[in-house]
Amino acid sequence: MTQEEKEIEQEKNNQQDTEAKAAQPETEPEKQKEHKKRHDRHSEHDHKVQEMGEKLAEMNDKYVRLYSEYENYRKRTNTEKADLIVNGSKDMIKAILPVVDDMERALTAMSDDEGAKEGVQLIYNKMMNILSQKGLKPMESKGVKFDENLHEAVTQFPATDESQKGTVVDVVEKGYFLNDKVLRYAKVVVAI
Repeated sequence: MTQEEKEIEQEKNNQQDTEAKAAQPETEPEKQKEHKKRHDRHSEHDHKVQEMGEKLAEMNDKYVRLYSEYENYRKRTNTEKADLIVNGSKDMIKAILPVVDDMERALTAMSDDEGAKEGVQLIYNKMMNILSQKGLKPMESKGVKFDENLHEAVTQFPATDESQKGTVVDVVEKGYFLNDKVLRYAKVVVAI
């Protein structure tokens, strides 16, 4: 037998030995080692899945919070815009109120000249119609219970009977609402 033939024969024997080992049932320690390897790979995979799940939950939480903040911002700005549109004329109307007061005083003082009084009354009515279209409403204060959210007590007056206590007996300066919000507090005299 030549050297080459010997090497081929040796290779065949090695291959047969490998096949025989593979065909033999694994021994118990080898099975445990293989099982441990599979378990380690599986637990490593589970660990990675758990980490990915935690990252996903964290990112989802950030997204939900950001979305909520955006929605709150959007609602707040929409409310502010609507309020600005509705009450944008607040400063102008507040500046006109002393003129309204003066016209009311003039109407009260005018008694001898009916023509002049009627002319001023027409102008006053026209101005009050325009202001009421813009949301201005006079506050009814006389005879109602004193409310610090609507009234400003200028002075106090002794009550003639118990039912009058805490009631507004006179209005020094009229109060007004603009779109159901207090524009000017009524200056009143309260019975104590």
